[in-house]
Order: sequence, then C-alpha cells, then structure tokens
Amino acid sequence: MREKIIIYQLLVRLAGNTVSRNKPWGSIRENGCGKFNDLSDRFLKEIAGLGASHIWLTGVQEHASCTAYPTQQIPADNPLVVKGRAGSPYAIRDYYDVCPDLATEVDRRMEEFEALIGRCHSAGLVPLIDFVPNHLARRYHSDRAEGINRQFGRHDDKGIAFGIDNNFYYLPGQELKLPEEVYQHPTSREVFPAGYEEIPAKATGNDCFSAAPSYSDWYETVKLNYGIDYRDKNPPPTGKIPDTWRKMLQVLLFWAGKNIGGFRCDMAEMVPSSFWEWAIGKIREHFPGILFIAEIYNPAAYNTYRKAGFDYIYDKAGFYDCIRDIMTGKKEAGALTGVWKSLDGSDGAMLRFVENHDEQRIASPHFAGNASAGIPATVAAACMHQGPLMIYFGQELGEEARGTIGFSGDDGKTSIFDYCSVPAFRQWFSSGKCACGNLSAEATRLRECYKKILSLCRHPVISNGNFYDLMWANTEADKHLYTFIRWDARHTWIIALNFSGSKSIRARIRIPDQFRTISGRKDATTYTYNLLFNGGTSHPISQEEIAESGLELILRPYSAKIIDIRPKARA
Repeated sequence: MREKIIIYQLLVRLAGNTVSRNKPWGSIRENGCGKFNDLSDRFLKEIAGLGASHIWLTGVQEHASCTAYPTQQIPADNPLVVKGRAGSPYAIRDYYDVCPDLATEVDRRMEEFEALIGRCHSAGLVPLIDFVPNHLARRYHSDRAEGINRQFGRHDDKGIAFGIDNNFYYLPGQELKLPEEVYQHPTSREVFPAGYEEIPAKATGNDCFSAAPSYSDWYETVKLNYGIDYRDKNPPPTGKIPDTWRKMLQVLLFWAGKNIGGFRCDMAEMVPSSFWEWAIGKIREHFPGILFIAEIYNPAAYNTYRKAGFDYIYDKAGFYDCIRDIMTGKKEAGALTGVWKSLDGSDGAMLRFVENHDEQRIASPHFAGNASAGIPATVAAACMHQGPLMIYFGQELGEEARGTIGFSGDDGKTSIFDYCSVPAFRQWFSSGKCACGNLSAEATRLRECYKKILSLCRHPVISNGNFYDLMWANTEADKHLYTFIRWDARHTWIIALNFSGSKSIRARIRIPDQFRTISGRKDATTYTYNLLFNGGTSHPISQEEIAESGLELILRPYSAKIIDIRPKARA
C-alpha cells in the first residue's frame, strides 16, 4: 500500500528571511536572505507535522545574480541579463554548485546544503530539488569543473546555427539585442555601464530563435541543444548521443549522489522525451527509487513523458486552470468532472496544486482575494485522486503577496527574482521559533484547516482508494457545489465542496444504486454516517433515503464536508 505524496515547496532564499524591510529592488544587505542553516531541525519537524512527506527546496543551484562574492572569486552577473537583484533560480550559472547567497559561510556552502539534506531526512521529509535542463544563464561558468568537461559551449562551432554536438543554438552574423525595458531597471548601470555583448547571439530559453528577444521572453537565459534541429524538427541520428545529453546526465548523477529524493524537472516538455528515457534509465541504474516530476503544460504530451520514465506530471493545464476558473466564478464547480474524464484513468500520475512559485497567491486581489477560497480547492486537489498534492509555503497562512518588491511588480505572486521576505510566513517562522503566537486568529485557523486536510491524505481511502463522481446523480445541485466519493473495501467517504464565498448551500446528495453495484455494497440496507472534517455524531440513514432523497448537508461558504458512511452494524 503506497502513501500519498504531499510536497511542501519553499524558496530557500525567502523562507528563512526574517528582515521585514522589503525595499523594492533592495540588495541582499538591505532586504536580507534566508540561509540553508535557517531551515533547522525544529522548522523541518513543523513542516512534517503539518502533514508533508516531501520538501521541494527551490532555488538551490547557483544562478545568475547581481551579488558578488569577491573573496570567493564569484563575480556579479551583468544586471542587463539578470531579472531582479537576486536573479531567477531558473537561470543556472553553475550546475555543480549551490547559490552562495544561501550559505552562512560561503566557502562551506556545499557542506551547509548537504547538512540540510541530512536534516530533512532526519525529520522524515524526502528532499527534492530542481533540475533545469532546457536553458541556463547567458553567462555560464562552472568553477567546479574538475574530472570531466562540465563547461557548456566551450567547443561549439559558433559559425553554424545548429550542430549535433553544439550545446547552444546560434544566430550567425547577428548580435544579441536585449529588450529596451531592461535598461530602465534600477540595476542596469550599476556594475556594467558598457552594456552587454553577445556575438553571435544564442537562441533564448523559451524557444525564441531571434537575436532580439522581447521583455516577455526568457531573455536572461540561453536554450540548450539536445540534438534537435528546430529548422526541420529532425531528431538526432540513431545511435548518436548529443554532447548535451552526456553533460546533463553528469549533472543528474552529481545531485542524485547528494542523497536527495528526487528532481522536479523544469519545463520538461521543452526537452525531447528521448533524452528523458535515456537519462532516467541510466540514473535509476544507480538510484532506483529516485523521483522524477515533470513540469508539463501540454496534455497531449503526458503519456509520452510518462512512458519516458517520469513518476508524476504537473496537472496545471487541467486541474489548476479549471479550479482557478471555478474559484473566480468563470466556471461552475461541476466542471471538475471534465478534468478527471480527460485524463482517461491516469489521475494517479498527476501532481495537483492550487499555488506554486509560478502562480498567483489565492489570497491576492489578483486571484480569489480570500485565503479561505483555498479550502475547498485544496480538498479537491488532495482528495480527488491518489496522486501527489503540493502546497506552497505561506499558502497555509493566507499569504497575499501584496505590493511591488522589484522585477515582478505587483502581480499577486511572491517574487522569485528579488531579495525579500514573505510577510505571513515570516510571522509564523518568527526567527526559527515556528509558532502561531504572532499570527492572527484567521491565519491560525487556516493553518489548522490545512493540517486537517493533509492528515486526511494519509488515510488509505484517499491514498489508495477509488474515485466515484456524484455530479451526474445530482444534476440539480447548486452551481458552486462539487461532490464525489472516495471508497475502498472498508470505507466510503462522501466529499462535498462549496466554492461560493457568499452563501451557504443546503443540499441533498444522492448516491445512486449503481455505486452499490460497483463497490460491492449490495447487501446493506441501513447505514450510519459521521462528519469527519468538521466533527459530528453518527446518524442512521436507509439505502432508499440515500438513493432517492439524498443525504442532507449544509455547507458554509468556502467549506468542505467529508462524511464517512458505512453499513449499520446489526443488533
């Protein structure tokens, strides 16, 4: 029997930062920065106690930044190709090092990272890190390149647009022209007043094969070449392993050897599935239990990448997009039926979430504007299937991500580009005390609610049980109501969700006789039911009443009810 995976994602740079200043475009000295050492035994035990089984340590590898460490001979990057001051965690400048910002003692940064991995395991949390295979920073240089050739582009033929052993794609005869907006950043003239030169220009990370990427492109990154000539989409010749494949396999082996539990693979669908099949197979020869999670937004590619070896795939294009539309009133709750139907039985391979670093905070005015809206949505994400659930740090505390911090502006997201702290999380973290004493009553209630949701995920009926949609048997249900069953040989749980923030729903939820046939519960005629999520006492109900009149429930705004229904014991 497998346990349901519950991933707690946090950006290390932000999680341990207790500085409240949050000056827009502030430096590391002004706004502070979280460290590996801030994630103490106590902190990690609290995260495990919340209900997490895995922890995704985001932003670990060394990436482009405006901060220099002269003593360690780590220069600042040209700010014209850095987003924010801290830089994007997805513009990697050394695949074999960790970000020096995250170390208390910069010279011992890898030791501090390895100690954090050890603390995660001791707390019962499986540590995950990013693998960013599709692109890297415009200035990439590994200063830990001993043993094998770990530099990218060193032996490229820059006079051709494509070569199977080139690490990059080139635009011969053209100079890179950065978007005009980058010259307006406060950082633009601070370190490199002469500008930025790249001749010939390289293709930009988001498949932009232009020497003049736009501001909305990933202009700070360069796309890696996996042997696909994008001019005619030809794959590499049979039997020929492109140089980039070999280099990236070495990167994966390096980090897998650090005792991590798995990789969240950034924009996996932008890298050919043939690479993944080759690389994942080789990694699992040495690390058979390691997890691979794919960030993929194209449902048509799901099966291809699952066959290539991925354990789990982002359910962004299906579940997240649908639940967001429900939460913002653009769709009725019953639209969730279409989500599981579209997956054709592969729900258990999908990773679901309502927040992550790429998305707006639930409580933000740009999204739902109310943290409580996340309660029914998270219950749906947690309980509709057997696959993993992901929570983003601060989600359980109602973080709003208000205001402008720097590069990302006031967009309802917690900035991944800037030195800052996360107000709601900072209050709970409380310089490592990790207590609710500084929280509002609402934030405390919200965290306890998330804790209950995550505890439900550990029950076998959720982690291993079957799913049965009740909407077809309750067609007259309120448009804000979604209801379904999770069941196994011993348990039947009815789950009802109210996505309205303004009204309570009184509903009678019918369970059709078809369910009795499917579940093998034909013999029972009388049942008892008990509310699990919000407490309650047992009540008797007949099979006839369940099928015809339905189980009566009242759901408050933004609420969930979970009812355990079972055959009544014979006298």
